[in-house]
Amino acid sequence: MEKGTTGRGLECLVVRYAEVGLKGGNRRYFEGRLQRNLKDALASVGPARMGRTWGRLLVFPEGDPAPAMARLREVFGVASVSPAVETRKDLLEIEPVALRLVGEALSRRPGEDRVPFRVEAHRADKSFPMRSVEVNRRLGATLLAAFPRLKVDLERPSLTLGVEVREACAYVYADRVEGPGGLPVGVSGRVLSLISGGIDSPVAAWLAMKRGCRVLFLTFHSHPFIGEATKEKVKDLVRRLSRFQGPSLLFVAPFAAIQTEIRKRSPEAYRTVLYRRAMHRIGCRIARRHRCLALLTGDSIGQVASQTLENLRCAEEAADLPVLRPLLAFDKRETIALAERIGTFPISIRPAQDCCTLFQPDNPVIRGEVEACRSVEAEIDLDRLVEESLASCEVFRLAEGKPDRHHSPATILPSPPRPDPENPASRAAAPSDRPGSLEVGA
Repeated sequence: MEKGTTGRGLECLVVRYAEVGLKGGNRRYFEGRLQRNLKDALASVGPARMGRTWGRLLVFPEGDPAPAMARLREVFGVASVSPAVETRKDLLEIEPVALRLVGEALSRRPGEDRVPFRVEAHRADKSFPMRSVEVNRRLGATLLAAFPRLKVDLERPSLTLGVEVREACAYVYADRVEGPGGLPVGVSGRVLSLISGGIDSPVAAWLAMKRGCRVLFLTFHSHPFIGEATKEKVKDLVRRLSRFQGPSLLFVAPFAAIQTEIRKRSPEAYRTVLYRRAMHRIGCRIARRHRCLALLTGDSIGQVASQTLENLRCAEEAADLPVLRPLLAFDKRETIALAERIGTFPISIRPAQDCCTLFQPDNPVIRGEVEACRSVEAEIDLDRLVEESLASCEVFRLAEGKPDRHHSPATILPSPPRPDPENPASRAAAPSDRPGSLEVGA
């Protein structure tokens, strides 16, 4: 039985999902998480009532449904959204709704003389007396008689009237907007993104969200060598990305002391690789404290000297967690296109120096060796420097359109994960019961 339905001609949004419907015994958990995420996303555009039917989620906005539909199409796990009218399961009620929706759709196409169309009925309720093909024929004939501009094209229609006959009522629609697909944020656990102010790492974070990860963020700030503009740029990127997962934590770790020491002690060619190893060490400490299962970077093989396979291996060897790289096989054009699509590109190209370019070698090593890195690190009191950076780490809770919340620096210690009893596949998602824990989402 559909929840939240009345069958009285209400306008609603029919939300479809794809992968979520393939999760077998975990499907209920995935659907519940998606419904929670939809509610959170809709909170910024106005009140709405939620409903559910088999294979669909239903949203009944109060007022204009357009802002709600625009917001829902950004929620991961959503395959598509249709503005629909809920009616009783009676063709005499469905027909006038179909005529109105198709008439409105045609009025938005004044320059098209002949509009190819089809009717696509789905009879989920098998007790309905007419088969799907009979509904298609009946409504198709009615529409052809009413609108001479229509012509039947079952293969390549530019206008499709959809009718879904469900257990309690029917849903009629003439438009479909594609969503981002993927999995609902939160079902795959947490990861910690090493985010810079560049183009790549924000796109990598977005792709991880698409696979159901809740992303926390870590950036490195080399004050006084780097100004506040760099920090504000990263905060703007995280605010933008919070649109896709809700309020997000950003850790800002001081990095000048580590860079200065590496500059003094290491061969010039190895500086960048050693910076990245130190970043991975700090990242793993923060990740474990906040129950993240992996680090996340924007690396792409061979894009710059520090991203050769040998140098990626050198950096990852310092981490005691997996390092995920969603952009590994992307070229720059693909990454830029995705950055433009998700709205991070205009922020990423703002001029601001970041710590990765500080003390950058003129001739960086191309094929670094792990033993050479370890040899240099043996001359540096790296553990002390890492602890000092962690102790002075700033923490911000950021969300688009909301005031920032700034948390006082605190020592970040490892913390074992607590299993999520509802989701064996995502054991890093449960809230911590340790005092002083910073939580965001679930």
